[in-house]
Amino acid sequence: MELSIGSGILGVLHLALAIYAIIKIAGSGASTLAKVIWILLVLLLPVIGLIAWFLIGPKG
Repeated sequence: MELSIGSGILGVLHLALAIYAIIKIAGSGASTLAKVIWILLVLLLPVIGLIAWFLIGPKG
């Protein structure tokens, strides 16, 4: 039972981080194409996309 609770918490945390990243990407000063690429990266490669966005994604 503990494993499923831990997995659920991690899933909710990941969802919250993905939503936060998408909101920050959409509000950034990057070009529309760059925003679309970053959002697709975050959605299609969830963990890798979030890490890449955090390290090298559009700022501001």
